[in-house]
Amino acid sequence: MASSPLDRIKAPVATELDGFESAFRDLMRSKVPLLDWVTRYIVRRKGKQIRPMLVYLAARCYGECGEKSRRAAALVELLHTATLVHDDVVDGAPKRRGFWSINALWKNKIAVLIGDYLLSRGLLLALDHKDYQVLHLTSNAVRRMSEGELLQIEKARKLDITEEVYFEIISAKTASLMATCCAVGVASVLGESEEGVKRVEEARQFGETLGLVFQMRDDLLDFDGHRTGKSPLADIKEKKLTLPLIHALGQVSWLERRRWIGLIKGQPADPRNVSRIVEFIESSGGLAYARRVMQDLVEKGQRQLASFPAGSARDSLGALLVFAAERDH
Repeated sequence: MASSPLDRIKAPVATELDGFESAFRDLMRSKVPLLDWVTRYIVRRKGKQIRPMLVYLAARCYGECGEKSRRAAALVELLHTATLVHDDVVDGAPKRRGFWSINALWKNKIAVLIGDYLLSRGLLLALDHKDYQVLHLTSNAVRRMSEGELLQIEKARKLDITEEVYFEIISAKTASLMATCCAVGVASVLGESEEGVKRVEEARQFGETLGLVFQMRDDLLDFDGHRTGKSPLADIKEKKLTLPLIHALGQVSWLERRRWIGLIKGQPADPRNVSRIVEFIESSGGLAYARRVMQDLVEKGQRQLASFPAGSARDSLGALLVFAAERDH
């Protein structure tokens, strides 16, 4: 059977990822039956393992992936899972990647407590092994993700998101964690030496660019109708302003902009309104503009990768950047 693009991308660290899956399951176990039940459900519905893969690929660029790299990958995955559980509570989301969300199955109170448990489990993992550099990097990512979510909520009330604010939001909400994955991967190998600090920052910047590309592709997939676990045009129906719509609104007069925003605020889920909004975005060049900006980011990421040591791990990071921009789900 032909391998998938992601299988080929993770090939340099496939052994590490296989071992990680087993170790992560062990890490999630608890003596509290309800907690163990829920965490086993979480492990069973795991996604593509993009974040642990990023940690290992970044680490492999600079050396061998050891126990510290495994802990860094586990910490990132624990914090990521905790934020997803909490996000579903905030959004009232019944499903995540086609599976029932924790809050849908066990209600909000248990979902919030599960998220808290996962967060504390990750923090203790780092503290018990004195991985302070990794802990600092991941804690900063959680702070930025919370700030990004709150900024989006604040701006969604008025629908006054500019392109600058849009990138501020997705940089904090999505890109910050991918940036952290790359940073902690390098940190797990090089530590806090002068050379290590420099390489960690380079890796963080690449991860930030990669995260922006992933989110922008998600936003474009919303118009193509392929986004996994979400209905087509979900962003418009949920009154979320993404770059295609932001750009389109910037091409019209103040009065016409007010009219379109009024339509979005009013009944965005009405199929007729959705069709009108999509036609407006397309005719104003919003989709074409977002694709150009995303491609510019891909090229920026490729330039950033030039500072990484040549090898199969760097090649895989470059392939992941292209995959992020070209995937159809």
